[in-house]
Amino acid sequence: MIVQIATLGPLGRLKAPGTWGSAAGLLWWALVVRLAHAKGREHELAFDALVVIAAILLCGVAAAFIGKKDPSEVILDEFAAMPLVFLFNPYVQHGKSSLLFILLGFLLFRLFDITKPFGIKELEKLPGGFGIVLDDVMAAIYANLVLHGIAWLWAVL
Repeated sequence: MIVQIATLGPLGRLKAPGTWGSAAGLLWWALVVRLAHAKGREHELAFDALVVIAAILLCGVAAAFIGKKDPSEVILDEFAAMPLVFLFNPYVQHGKSSLLFILLGFLLFRLFDITKPFGIKELEKLPGGFGIVLDDVMAAIYANLVLHGIAWLWAVL
């Protein structure tokens, strides 16, 4: 059951599983996490943190069951990190440009997750679920910062 959760069922076996995990995380954010945002930023942050902690535990155990350090089919890490891309960004909550910012956030996350710049690659070396999940969390934080910068420029211009 843990492996099924960590692979998001059949999604982890599809071609480009990380992108499918990110897409599922985007859907999760749109349908569930945005409701936590409506209750306040601290609720959204707490909710995201709980999901990341659960992902660290589940991904670590699933990787041990599978017998690989960071199995590509384990995509709960992308799923859990994706909502962090939009944390504290009002431009993705409402307005005519929100869909553009959501798509841009998704693309930025995938870019940082795949290329692993600025120390993200080093986080993969952490043991167990920490190495599996925290590189994706950092990719989401970088995407979040870039998205906030773009939103700021959008507002100024």
